[in-house]
Amino acid sequence: MISQWSLLLTTAVAVVEEVEEKGKLFDFDATLPLMMIQLVVLVLVLDALFYKPLGKVLDDRADYIRGGLGEAKARLAEAEELKTKYETELAQTRREANTVIATAKADAQKIAAGQIAETQQAAQVQREQAQQEIDKQKQSAFAALEPQIEALSRQILTKLLGAELVK
Repeated sequence: MISQWSLLLTTAVAVVEEVEEKGKLFDFDATLPLMMIQLVVLVLVLDALFYKPLGKVLDDRADYIRGGLGEAKARLAEAEELKTKYETELAQTRREANTVIATAKADAQKIAAGQIAETQQAAQVQREQAQQEIDKQKQSAFAALEPQIEALSRQILTKLLGAELVK
């Protein structure tokens, strides 16, 4: 029985060793450190040839964008300042133009009122002169007609009353 047990035990140990060798996930001989070294070399090569230049390009691009944004903000602020300045100047110019227009209108109204008054005065003077002329002509006409009226009146009286009563 001991021999059976020993045979069984040796067979079991052999089977377990055989199963252990077939079921191994990793082979821990010299290939594992070699694979690790290859991985590290690959990472270093990729870092030197790909990641650093790519990172540099991305950093340069980010710096360029930041610079462009900063410059754009500065130009926008400058444009806003110019816009505000020009709007202020435009408003001031409009106020000045409105003042000049109002002054010109007032001056034109004064000139027009003065010319109207002057024309009315001249018309009044002409009317008075015409009235005086008419009055003079009327008086001269009456003066010229007075002897004729008197002569006609005498003739009428003479005819009506007779020559003896009219003297």
